[in-house]
Amino acid sequence: MRIAFSHRIAALLLTACSTSLPSNAADWPGFHGLGKAGVVSNATLPAGLLEQKTKWSLDLKSRDVGSVAVQDGRVYLLAMSPQSETIRLIAAELATGKELWSQEYPQLANHLHSRNTLASSTPATDEQFVYIANSDRQHTWLRCLDHDGNLQWSRDFGPAQSQHGFATSPTVVGDTVLLNFSQQNEQVRDGEPGTSRMIAVDRKTGETRWSTPVTSTRVCYGVPAVINNQVIGANTGDGVFALSLDNGKLLWRLPAFKMRCVSSPLIIDDLAIGTSGSGGGGNHLVAVRIPSKPGETPTEVYRVEKYAPYVPTAVIKDGMLFIVDDKGIASCVDAKTGKSKWTKRIGGNFSASPIIVGDQMLLTSLEGEARY
Repeated sequence: MRIAFSHRIAALLLTACSTSLPSNAADWPGFHGLGKAGVVSNATLPAGLLEQKTKWSLDLKSRDVGSVAVQDGRVYLLAMSPQSETIRLIAAELATGKELWSQEYPQLANHLHSRNTLASSTPATDEQFVYIANSDRQHTWLRCLDHDGNLQWSRDFGPAQSQHGFATSPTVVGDTVLLNFSQQNEQVRDGEPGTSRMIAVDRKTGETRWSTPVTSTRVCYGVPAVINNQVIGANTGDGVFALSLDNGKLLWRLPAFKMRCVSSPLIIDDLAIGTSGSGGGGNHLVAVRIPSKPGETPTEVYRVEKYAPYVPTAVIKDGMLFIVDDKGIASCVDAKTGKSKWTKRIGGNFSASPIIVGDQMLLTSLEGEARY
């Protein structure tokens, strides 16, 4: 099959926008883009975007659900190899889609959710390197390559216990790479219960800076957010929590979730927002006030249970929280109060996270349809 429609739209969108943006603003260095915000403020979607012919496509010959990263005019993405049990990191020119290089690494079969694949993680990039993560039952790798595809370092963090497979993505903060290594501890089908931890490594050497155990319940996939030297995470066992970026020390936690956390936490001012849910419903979105000083207790500010997402990560712009739930209902709430502003049924099934370009929200469904 051709490269996923969401990837084609991303390539078309970023190519069209990049000519009018500063070079660093044209980058999309990992999941949810610059600042993990999912927003390109100083840009507009091209007129008739969805009616335009695709500028280029890249035949992956596989089904993959990760997102692309863009750095310095290159697109990076993970895909499965159709010929062997390997995972591929592919680099292509953003302007033309020409494949520049690819590197393959072993990837054993793994138990997966029907919507998951073995290439579900999104690469992270910076001005020097590309970072990728993948896992099977026996190994969990974090690798660093330069922009020409040369391996700089590789870490194997060992076995991973998971009910639905691996899907979290690394993220870069300064000279640190963070990985939310969450594992299944409840409802284990076979093998030993897993032990979850947040891991921080040096981006240049891969050496561990700290590794902090977090409460293990169900596998949670969100990419952590960082604000004021605090690593903000969300999982079933700890709820919304914060670790010190310097040493990994637990700073605070507020158990707030009943189910699995798949989306990534968002930050607006002094609020941290996360979601939890399941394929059977019962989703909830929770906003927690971040303590302003050591020893202060975090507090729940509001909770949204109607039309809350399970898999998609919401997006914030101009104080508004824009949400699309898994069954195709888009909504907007005041990000500071949770008060509903509007709701609209758009149809379709969604796992991809929406992004905002200028004043328009771009959505891509599991059926391969993009809307804005």
